[in-house]
Amino acid sequence: MTVPSAEKLVATLRAALKPHGLFLRGTVTFAPGEAAPKLKSGPPAASVVLIGNIGGSMWEPFSRWREGHRDRGGADPLDNWSKQTILPVAKAVGATAYFPSDPPWQPFQQWAMRAEGLKPSPLGILIHPTYGLWHGYRGALGFGCAMPATGEAAAHHACNSCGRPCISACPADALASGTFDVGGCRAHLRTNAGVSGCLADGCRSREMCPLGRDYRYPPAQIGFHMAALGL
Repeated sequence: MTVPSAEKLVATLRAALKPHGLFLRGTVTFAPGEAAPKLKSGPPAASVVLIGNIGGSMWEPFSRWREGHRDRGGADPLDNWSKQTILPVAKAVGATAYFPSDPPWQPFQQWAMRAEGLKPSPLGILIHPTYGLWHGYRGALGFGCAMPATGEAAAHHACNSCGRPCISACPADALASGTFDVGGCRAHLRTNAGVSGCLADGCRSREMCPLGRDYRYPPAQIGFHMAALGL
């Protein structure tokens, strides 16, 4: 049997993921002896290819999937959809799938920083020079061979190109110290002002980021993510 080239594997992956609003979000290739995730067959992966959404690209496919389930996808619908979407693709190309929600916990943020050269924003979300804060990673595929680059590396830290209006926009001052105050943010969201503000319409700081505004999530997707905070 002829083994497809790495380039053909990439083309197959792009075609399989596109109907689900998912994209290849960069490749990490590990040096010999470097810590790497294990493949199902036992040895460490030579490369991982990240999979994720760009803006609201996945929202309509995900919403249609939920409509087809009486339980609306269960307690963790987005994780469940991601697995049901990505696992068949992994099987079809002979890859091992990894997910942010599954142990052993894989360093997705570190992989993303290596794959696309991204850096954390003041909110902790990795910021992309084109998509801003409106993107995410839903899984990754591990391969026993070196895979070609599948993302475009950022040339600089995107937050260095603006005055960081996200910091002053936060009604809870959760970014004022230079480290995201998760407890302060969540406490604000429980107040009347927080419920009618960020919780209803989305994080004010995220909204103020000047990058990627064309990729802003649709209101329903923003509401879904805010509700998932489980306050």
